[in-house]
Amino acid sequence: MHGILADNNNEGHVAVLLGHLQKEPWRELWLGLNLSVQTFEEIDLERDASDSLLWQTCQLREVILITQNRNARGPESLEATIRTQNTFTSLPIFTLGNADRVLADSDYAERAALRLLEYLLDIEKVRGTGRLYLP
Repeated sequence: MHGILADNNNEGHVAVLLGHLQKEPWRELWLGLNLSVQTFEEIDLERDASDSLLWQTCQLREVILITQNRNARGPESLEATIRTQNTFTSLPIFTLGNADRVLADSDYAERAALRLLEYLLDIEKVRGTGRLYLP
């Protein structure tokens, strides 16, 4: 696992989560993961790339995607892609359970951040799960 990618509409949300992880007592654990925060441009994706291409690129580059909730409509949707292409070695997609609350409720955001950290610290155990919700 090399990095984290915030989906198009939740870069601010991911910044809030990472802000919590960069504070004590979590800072050393976060830094120990040595993950870079990637952008669409850095992984050679257009911002309007299909869900399927986004998933495939994240898997290929070993980048964790944090999203709100891409829909399940059509064969190119994120949910359809996970159902048809996910394997036991695939990285999970992390979905914010309540994206608005991440921005409005610091306690909720911290719980989501800590849940993310738990998953990242034990990433091999959650490979193949498809989608995991935060918190």
